Amino acid sequence: MAVIVIAGRKGGVGKSTIAGNLAAEFAAMGQTVAALDADPQHSLADWARQGDGVLSQCVEKAEKPVLQSNVREALRTVDVVLVDTPPGIPDVAYQAMLVADLVLLPCGPSPLDLFPLKEALGLALKARAERRSKKPRIRFVPSKVLKNTNLGRELSSSLEKFGKKVLPGIGQRIVVAEAVASGLTVREYAPGSVAQEEFEQLAKAVDKIVRK
Repeated sequence: MAVIVIAGRKGGVGKSTIAGNLAAEFAAMGQTVAALDADPQHSLADWARQGDGVLSQCVEKAEKPVLQSNVREALRTVDVVLVDTPPGIPDVAYQAMLVADLVLLPCGPSPLDLFPLKEALGLALKARAERRSKKPRIRFVPSKVLKNTNLGRELSSSLEKFGKKVLPGIGQRIVVAEAVASGLTVREYAPGSVAQEEFEQLAKAVDKIVRK
């Protein structure tokens, strides 16, 4: 059983997209999943309500006062708990990090995405220090990458300079937005697409970490 928190101080870096599509990829691996939407905007829950796919079965809203209780309760019945946290509300992310096995920090290719990443990393390190543990493990996820640009090609190396490992990245692809509009994950909407394969590779990398 594992708790995976997707966090970041900046909005628009793909947290909800990554959380939802990881849920589908873990389900495809045969694991039971709960995806907790801790963002007051509830983008993940809105996405789930658009269709009748995987997310409609596993997404739940989680409110700040009982977030940790929501996580612990979900762990009683599923293999993987994914927590989508809000930007700009560090206390919610911090509470989730205190019960996380792994924190994923997505980052886009813009230099403006890198600045708030330092704050998110600091928050995760603070949670680890409070727990006096090696957990949560921390990994960066290149997100919304345009590989035909210098910024896109250089993003992974830029992230490595922060001192944490970088997982397989997710490209900026229109099919991802189309899947969301349909209320489905990319695996359901466009199985076998490049986008779906990217999420699958990310899920496998995450699974390998939490099984250690």
